[in-house]
This record gives sequence, structure tokens and C-alpha cells, in this order.
Amino acid sequence: MDIVVKGRKTEVPERFRKHVAEKLKLEKIQKLDGKVISLDVEVSKEHNPRQADRSDRVEITLRSRGPVIRAEASAADPYAALDLATGKLEARLRKEHEKRYSRRGNGRLSAAEVPDAVPGVARLNANGATAAEETAAAATTITTTMAGSLEVQGEGPLVVREKTHAAAPMTLDQALYEMELVGHDFYLFVDSDTKEPSVVYRRHAYDYGVIHLRTDPFAGSEGSGAGGALGG
Repeated sequence: MDIVVKGRKTEVPERFRKHVAEKLKLEKIQKLDGKVISLDVEVSKEHNPRQADRSDRVEITLRSRGPVIRAEASAADPYAALDLATGKLEARLRKEHEKRYSRRGNGRLSAAEVPDAVPGVARLNANGATAAEETAAAATTITTTMAGSLEVQGEGPLVVREKTHAAAPMTLDQALYEMELVGHDFYLFVDSDTKEPSVVYRRHAYDYGVIHLRTDPFAGSEGSGAGGALGG
């Protein structure tokens, strides 16, 4: 295995080259990857005084018959940067080594063992589905509940109260009087002339509006309805 040390915009002392050879021990790297061809170590220096704490940068590139693996780090001096970059390289080599080992027959992991060996991986339930898939399936299940006499699917509208009142038909003047009496801005009543449900409501100052509902046996449920007309 060849180790090539080069500098980019900086000189590399012979002492540092020897330190690289000692730090990147051949037997340790080949134990993790026996197909290593070469190691390139590039040293560069940032001359900006504001970046003095990470002025020296070391990049290590490992080439083998497998994928190219790189690790880089910056520190206040090249030796510290080399230590950090070497640690990252060894961690990535170890991860790649364990990945290859887990694919072999003796080292193959079962589906149940994968979550314990690989942090953050999704766990499977007894049906072979992940927790996220199980949650999504539960969310698509529509439940039907009764809110008074109203059948609600899913969460539906929140009906907190339902009341039924016996109402004697009255005139518009009587409805206005009843509305002022209870202090509301609208009043629902049965018109004594039309015998149909009607609503009288307050507009501005002493102006009032009235809505009459007429039963239409041919009207479908897609109509706009009168509920949105209040306050118009």
C-alpha cells in the first residue's frame, strides 16, 4: 500500500510525513480492508486569522477495489487535524467492514436483529409492517360515532349541545320582541303566516334582517343552504 502525502498551498515537513506513516498503520487498515491500493493525504492551510482554530486541514482518501472512502478534518495544527481525520477514516472503514460481514452467511442478521444492530432503523411488528405503516393504516380507519341524533364519521364536526324546543307560530313583530328580550343577535321562530321556519337577525343599529326557509322536496343536499346568509 502506497501512502502519498502532499501539500496544497503549503509545505509539508519531513517530520509530518513520518508521523503520517506511523499514524496510518498498514496492518490496522488492512485488517479492516484487505484490498487497499493507496492512501492519499492532502494537507492545506487557511491563512485567514479569523479561522486560526481550524487553519490546518487534512483530507485522507483511501482507494481500494471497493468504494473510495474519504475523511477530512480541520484543527489549529496539522497533527491535531490528522488525528481527527484518521479517527473518521477508521470509523468509516469499520462501518464498511461490518456491513460486508453482515452480508456473509455466518454473520448475516435476521430481520428481528437488525433494529438492535443498526440504530434508527424501523422495527417490524408481528404482521411484518413498520410502526409508521401501522400508524398510517390506523389513521385511514374511519370510525362512526353518534353526537345526539347526528351520525359523525371520523372526527367530524364537534357538536357540543343539541336541544329541541316546542315553538308556537308567531308573527315577525313577536319574534323581534323575543329576540330583544333574550338579548341575542338572532332568533329562530315559526312564522305564523307561512308556517315555515324563519330567522330574524340584527344587522346595524336598529336594522334587522329576516330569512324564511321554504321546503323544497326537489332540492338536493348539494345546495348552499341558508346558514351562510346570516349577517348579510
